Amino acid sequence: MKQLFNIAFAAAIASAISFAHAQNYPQRAVRIVVASTPGSSPDVVARLLAQKLTERLGQQVVVENRAGVGGNLGAEAVARATPDGYTLLLAMSSHAIGMTLYRNLSYDLARDLAPIAAIASTPSLLVTHPQLPAKSVSALIALIKARPNELLLGSGGAGTPPHLCAEMFRAAAKLQFTHVPYKGITPALSDVAAGQLHFAFSSLPAVMSFVRSQRLRALGVTTLTRSKLAPEAPAIAETLPGFEALGWYGIAAPTGTPPAVIERVHAAVQASMTQADLVEQLRNQGAEPMNGTSAQFGAFMNSEIRKWGEVVRAVDLRAE
Repeated sequence: MKQLFNIAFAAAIASAISFAHAQNYPQRAVRIVVASTPGSSPDVVARLLAQKLTERLGQQVVVENRAGVGGNLGAEAVARATPDGYTLLLAMSSHAIGMTLYRNLSYDLARDLAPIAAIASTPSLLVTHPQLPAKSVSALIALIKARPNELLLGSGGAGTPPHLCAEMFRAAAKLQFTHVPYKGITPALSDVAAGQLHFAFSSLPAVMSFVRSQRLRALGVTTLTRSKLAPEAPAIAETLPGFEALGWYGIAAPTGTPPAVIERVHAAVQASMTQADLVEQLRNQGAEPMNGTSAQFGAFMNSEIRKWGEVVRAVDLRAE
C-alpha cells in the first residue's frame, strides 16, 4: 500500500511540475526547426504559423532552417534537443518517408518526437503534356497499358514524394512506365511541358503556374475527393478507389516534453488555424488546414510511416 501511495504521490508531483512549467511557458523565444531551405513551401508555412504563435504565446517564435539528408538533419536535431518546448519541429510527410528510405537514421519519428498538432495537408496533381492523347486519368491508364514502358514519368528524384506518389499510381493501376528522375521537380515539370516527358506528379505550389498557363494539363488530384485547391481536377480516387497521397505539415517536439506544454502549444496552433487570414495564406500555398488532437496527429503520422514504408519497400529504394 505504501508503495502505491509513493507512486501516486510521485505522479501527482510530476503533474504539478508539468502544470507549473506550462503556466510559465514560454519565458523566452521558441524555435521551429524547418528541414528545408528558406523560401521553400515548408519554410513559408512555418513562418506564417510562427507569426500567429508569437501573438498567442507572448514570446517570439522564430524559424530556423536546417536542410539536408531529405529533411532528416533538422528532425534529428529536434529529436536530440532538450524536451522543454523551446525547440519544435515542422514535421512533414518527407519525414515519414525517410523512416524507411534512409538506412542509417539515428532517430525515429514515432519514438523520439511527440506529436503536437497537424497544420495542413498538400495534395498533388497528376499532370501531362497538353497534346498527349489522354484527357482523363482512365485514358492515361489505358494509354500506358497500350504502350508499356514507353511513356516517361518525370520526378524530382528517386524517393521524393512525387516519385513515390507515381509508384503508388503504378501499383494501383498495374502499369509499366519509365521513371526519369531529376534534381528537383521544377525541371521535370518543364520537360513535361516541353514534350520531352509525358507525365508527372507534383505538389500544388510547384505545378499550379504550369497549369494556369496551360503548359500542363491537370488530370487528377491525389485527395480522396475533389479538392477546393484544384477544382478543375477530379480525384484520382474516382478512377482508382482509395487512392490518396498527401503531403502534410505538423508541429512536433522532443519526446519527454511536458504534457502541459504540449497542450499549450496545441491550443495555440489550433486557435491560430481558425484565423481567416492564415487559412487564406495557407491555401495560397496549396495547403488545406487540418485539425484534431495531438493523439490524432500521432496516429496519422504512424499511418503515414506505414503507408510510405510499404511503397518504398515495394520499389526497393534505399538511401544512405
